Amino acid sequence: MELAVSTAANRSPACKRVRLGRKRPGPGPRPRPRSRTTDPGDGGEEARRTRHLKLLAGKPAVERCLEELVFGGSQEAEEEELLRRWQGPGEQLATVTGNLLKEDESDLEVENEAKDNFPPSKKPAWVDDDDEVEEIVDMTHRFRKDMIKSDAEKKLTKGNLQKRLQEQFQRAMGGVPFWAQKGKRKERENSNSDVSDEEDELLHKTGNYVSTSESLPRGILQMKNCLHANTERLSDAKLTTVQFHPSAQVIMTAGLDQSVSLFQVDGKTNPKIQSIHLENFPVYKAHFTADGEQVIATSTQSKLFYVYDMMSGNIIPVNQIRGMHEKFARKFEVSPDGSFLLFTGSYGYLHLLTMKTKELIGSMKINGKVAASAFSPDSSKIYTNSDEGEVFIWDVKSRRCLNRFTDEGCFRGTCLAVSKNGQYVACGSGSGVVNVYAHDVCLRETSPKPIKAIMNLVTAATSLSFNPTTEILAAASNAVDDAVKLVHIPSFTVFSNFPVFRKKMINLAQSMDFSPRSGFFSIGNNRGKALLYRLKHYSDF
Repeated sequence: MELAVSTAANRSPACKRVRLGRKRPGPGPRPRPRSRTTDPGDGGEEARRTRHLKLLAGKPAVERCLEELVFGGSQEAEEEELLRRWQGPGEQLATVTGNLLKEDESDLEVENEAKDNFPPSKKPAWVDDDDEVEEIVDMTHRFRKDMIKSDAEKKLTKGNLQKRLQEQFQRAMGGVPFWAQKGKRKERENSNSDVSDEEDELLHKTGNYVSTSESLPRGILQMKNCLHANTERLSDAKLTTVQFHPSAQVIMTAGLDQSVSLFQVDGKTNPKIQSIHLENFPVYKAHFTADGEQVIATSTQSKLFYVYDMMSGNIIPVNQIRGMHEKFARKFEVSPDGSFLLFTGSYGYLHLLTMKTKELIGSMKINGKVAASAFSPDSSKIYTNSDEGEVFIWDVKSRRCLNRFTDEGCFRGTCLAVSKNGQYVACGSGSGVVNVYAHDVCLRETSPKPIKAIMNLVTAATSLSFNPTTEILAAASNAVDDAVKLVHIPSFTVFSNFPVFRKKMINLAQSMDFSPRSGFFSIGNNRGKALLYRLKHYSDF
């Protein structure tokens, strides 16, 4: 009787399921799953799931993973996945935590062995240990000894030497060139693709394409008062000249203190580059040559003038010019193409010299005395303003007078300027009136009508200067303080915010100049200061 009972117990469905659950699935076809109906003998479907989860939790995670890799996914694994999806996130977290706590040390060893079987990560091929070692460069070599600043720099690392070379290059160029700027270089490289992209966008858009003009607006001039351009070497005498370098970010000052100085313009510190002293030579005027490699300086009481070669550092005196019989050589102009040098003589004479040899080509004469002269932008013509109120136009090649016209309402001419685009001619007078003429009219008529008569100066106009974009005309008088006006072109209206009302900031203005791209404006006064202003409308120097 007992044997029958034990046999019946052993053959119960529950015992069969336990034995089958412990066997590993063979490589043969999987048995068809039984229907998941509730069996009264196994305690219901919920009890069956609970027992199955306990059996699965009893195996380590590594063993289950290896079984799946070797034998493939089993029915129990599929059921476990289904049950895991049915469970909530809290139950999953509890199950995972329980499994981790049940893992013993043998399971960790198996995991470590599995990790060791993976190949080690390779080192990148572009990494070189030798590059990390800083190479020491001997600075006492004859090619590098000029860059040593102190005895402690007899040896420098390669990185510091590269920085020193960059500083030397920027000092020679007057800043970082346009082509060396990273952002500008990328814009230039992608310019072709940008044009095509803009065209595509234009074809896919509709609406109003009329935008604000890039030209300078009238009324208010957006500008900033910067540190003096010569703040590192202020002159103790009157500055007779301020001029920007034609290509580099450099400004030159010269004056009665017998010196010519160069400064790098950044608007913040304006460091000094170089200064030369000319013994017993109060500078009346100094001017860059067209290529920017030389400076020509004249004195107030001598017919001698100097040529300073900035590339070699030589100062060359020029004393005697055959055929030029003048007691003093003061006023002069340099042609924009760099071919000619024009000296203003006495008794209405003008002397034209070659720039290379400083030899006299020929002379011209006007009625009265020469008040001011200027070359046309193409260097083919010379404009001369006389103290009798007449303007003469000369041909450079033939030195023949092309036309002569009377400056309307002028009794005494004082200064003259020609715009960089050759469109306008401005003539200043002793009464302070500045007449602006169209260039074409000046060549045809003898009594032309000015486009505009600027009457904002009440004393004699002594300086006139157009900016490179021909949008601003600067007019100044050296008779009173704050006598500087900036005129907007083509409206010919004065900017109302310059100079600042009731603030004596500009002493007697002696010279003015705009930077090559109108980013800066400078005024040299009688107190040895080169005032510097940043014109915000223009983004470049």
